[in-house]
Amino acid sequence: MGNSEIHKNSYKSPGAPERWLDRPENINRIVYALYLLCAIFVLLDSILPRHSVFFFEAWFGFYAWFGFIGCVGLVLGAKLLRRILIRPEDYYD
Repeated sequence: MGNSEIHKNSYKSPGAPERWLDRPENINRIVYALYLLCAIFVLLDSILPRHSVFFFEAWFGFYAWFGFIGCVGLVLGAKLLRRILIRPEDYYD
């Protein structure tokens, strides 16, 4: 039994109709559509003029890197905050 077969049948109740996102080829279509959108936005970033306030906003791909670094910073900050705020398992007993 393949890995996708296990995943496909692990959450579906017997007799339930198959939905659009249950089919792996539809998931692949979504992923490829997102790749296409990313490529389009990279092309637009190089073509369209920018109205930036600060000089670094005019750099190619600045907002993509800013968003990526911001997300990584949020995850690392949450990990640090978890270590500070964590309580023992029997804290409320």
